[in-house]
Amino acid sequence: MAATAVVNHQLARRAEKRNPPAGRFIEVDGVRLHYLERGEGPPLVLLHGNGSMIQDFLSSGLVDLAARQHRVIVFDRPGYGHSPRPRGRVWSPQAQADLFRAALDRLGVTQAVILGHSWGASVALAMALNHPQMVRGLVLASGYYFPTTRIDMPLLSGPAVPLVGDVARHTIAPLASRLIWPLLMRKIFGPAPVPDKFRAFPEEMAVRPSQIRAEAAESALLIPSAAAMCKGYAGLTMPVAIVVGAEDRLIDPAAQSHRLHQTIAQSSLHIVPGCGHMVHQTSPEAVMAAISAVGA
Repeated sequence: MAATAVVNHQLARRAEKRNPPAGRFIEVDGVRLHYLERGEGPPLVLLHGNGSMIQDFLSSGLVDLAARQHRVIVFDRPGYGHSPRPRGRVWSPQAQADLFRAALDRLGVTQAVILGHSWGASVALAMALNHPQMVRGLVLASGYYFPTTRIDMPLLSGPAVPLVGDVARHTIAPLASRLIWPLLMRKIFGPAPVPDKFRAFPEEMAVRPSQIRAEAAESALLIPSAAAMCKGYAGLTMPVAIVVGAEDRLIDPAAQSHRLHQTIAQSSLHIVPGCGHMVHQTSPEAVMAAISAVGA
């Protein structure tokens, strides 16, 4: 077991050397956040989902599309990519919203359109609920907004458990993650195929023990976070665009995106046919259209 942990540590260090930071760093509230900026114009902030990082948005083509009209700021959220995740804090959507509000303030951004994909949509909503003056509009893609029964969440949360989880994420969890990677990709992209451009996403970074801990912790927070925030959705007053793949196999569109559209009076619902959970990868043009509608 010790030998396996050593190998996983070496693989993680090798992954970080082979995939150096693509952007810059800003120190905020004790966190050295990695972020990337492209383009000029009204600010647009992109927040990735669980298990992801900046390269997801880069490989999708969405950053290049949006940078034609916007100052695009993409963050590695805490624990992902090259942003550390300090222990001793519960990194709920609300805590991350506070962190990004402070980071944007440091970057001279007083108001922005916030786009969140999947778990990042929860952070975007927390920013709108807790810091509405900073949010010009919301684009929520493939998000989970209302608590439901999810039997997969306890299983995915295991590596976040102290001691036992620490052992798992340094030994068997990285190996298991590598083995199930192709199956996971088919599920989150399906029914669409995994596009060739997604090869630019560094799988080896996503299966590091440090990132596995962040992924597990956010899986554990998914349902309670939705339960804590959902009562405030109806009070949102900024424009909200809800984007969802019509055939999302990870999060039920009817129970989540359609219901959110019914809850937020001034929201628009953008259903993308033939797409699954990774709607920004499969149809970045549809997501860009939602951004433009909110920012108009």
